[in-house]
Amino acid sequence: MKDLIVFDMDGVLVDVAESYRATIQATVHHFTGYEPSRIEIQDWKNRGGYNDDWKLSYEFITGLGGDVRFDEVVTRFQEIFHGDGSNGLILKERWIAQPGTLESLAERHILGIFTGRLNWEAKLTLDRFTSVNFDPIMGVDNVEIPKPHPEGLIKIRESVPHGRCWYIGDTVDDARAGKAAGVPFIGIVEPHNSRYDEVVRLLREHGAVAILPDINTLEQSLV
Repeated sequence: MKDLIVFDMDGVLVDVAESYRATIQATVHHFTGYEPSRIEIQDWKNRGGYNDDWKLSYEFITGLGGDVRFDEVVTRFQEIFHGDGSNGLILKERWIAQPGTLESLAERHILGIFTGRLNWEAKLTLDRFTSVNFDPIMGVDNVEIPKPHPEGLIKIRESVPHGRCWYIGDTVDDARAGKAAGVPFIGIVEPHNSRYDEVVRLLREHGAVAILPDINTLEQSLV
């Protein structure tokens, strides 16, 4: 039976600089008048515990003195991210995998997803960019406890009898989830990341067995 590769989505399969990261900026600005920099957002991610961009946005806003309910932040965030279907920032996402990369991996591996996105949002983006089959897809709404808790990763691993898998992610919370699940973790750190050295250090400290610039070199690292 094929081994299993489980992918995080944001920053791994999809460049979200102009979608999720820009939505955080716009959401915080809407409620506070202050627009955080991409470096500030990366610093929040590096703390761990902020895989959820709704939570990050809410705590950024309240930390600046914003008096707002969490559900109000979520509503505004989703309005910016999805728009009316034709103008949401989700449409600015960029697919990272080069043609043939995932197709080649799928010949030898089962491909799965463990993401902080809602399940339907993950499928929406996958359907936009690829015909490669990912199964299972585990979104944040498919687990009781989100990352860095390993619940979702453990559920996916249990979908194959042999339990052999890797987890591919780009954040501290991804690495923590892999370590807690006992799944080898491969970190993705884009060379132009504003906190490149810090992210590499943090991922290695949390057990990354390899660090790659993107998933297009993943197949060679699994040989």
